[in-house]
Amino acid sequence: MGANNGKPRERQDFNPVLWSFSKRLFALQRYVINKLLLVIAVGLLAVSLFSGRPSPALSIPVAALFFGIALSVRIAFEWERVPVLRLGRYTKTKGPGMFFLLPVVDVACDYVDCRITVTDFSAEKVLTKDAVPVYVDAIIFWMIWDAAKAKLEVENYRSAVPLSAKTALRDIIGKTTLARLLTDRDEIGQELQKILDAKTNPWGITSLSVEIKDIVLPKELEDAMSKEAQAERERNARIILGSAEIELSEKYAQASEKYKGNEEALTLRSLNLLLDAVRSKGSMILVPSEVPNLMNKALAVALAKKMGPESDQ
Repeated sequence: MGANNGKPRERQDFNPVLWSFSKRLFALQRYVINKLLLVIAVGLLAVSLFSGRPSPALSIPVAALFFGIALSVRIAFEWERVPVLRLGRYTKTKGPGMFFLLPVVDVACDYVDCRITVTDFSAEKVLTKDAVPVYVDAIIFWMIWDAAKAKLEVENYRSAVPLSAKTALRDIIGKTTLARLLTDRDEIGQELQKILDAKTNPWGITSLSVEIKDIVLPKELEDAMSKEAQAERERNARIILGSAEIELSEKYAQASEKYKGNEEALTLRSLNLLLDAVRSKGSMILVPSEVPNLMNKALAVALAKKMGPESDQ
């Protein structure tokens, strides 16, 4: 992430300039037949004028025919459609493949790409419903289903679609709280897609989906949200610890009921805890001098059995 006028930007490996250049270079292949016909026409004229064979009366009409075909033949790729105007009025949409135009009379509006297009757009520093400034980056997937409408109904559809998406995104952000914006991205994208569809369908364009790519918050708000999340985790940890203490106290209460009126069992349990502490930690524990006097013979025998294996080691 880098900074550009205070707004973080993603590093992009895609080079739009290089891509546009390669696209235009590939589009030149549609004029191969036109160039070939022009070369043939020029060759016929050159041969007839400089060598006298064939006769100019025959070669000039043939060259003119090749010139006319070169000016009228067109080729559209599989994904392209070409709206045609005849004397300024729309007649039909041509393509894909080879088609012919009447020279001077017919005009090809444009070679319209009907494939799915991905456009990146953003809404900069927009206030949410709860007055939080955010930067939102999104992408829209759209395609042209009617090339004639796309060229005749709107002047520049490639600029109109992302601008309409940006306006709709800013409007949705202003009506949405920050919490919903962070958690319900898919739902917000669907709402945005429906708004765009209602606007772009009359242009022969449909919005397939809108995805929110990134939401950038101010640094101060990020720090505050981080502290809030940390406090929430500490609160949950203390609640869990308190619940564990309650469960433990209930178990102790149940155990105390079992030890009532049974001093020998309580004493053995105390000695067992004392032995476990010595065994696990390997430290010296001081006990009151009255403890040995409280032991009866049975307790002494039990203690001797417990300490016997330890002394052997």
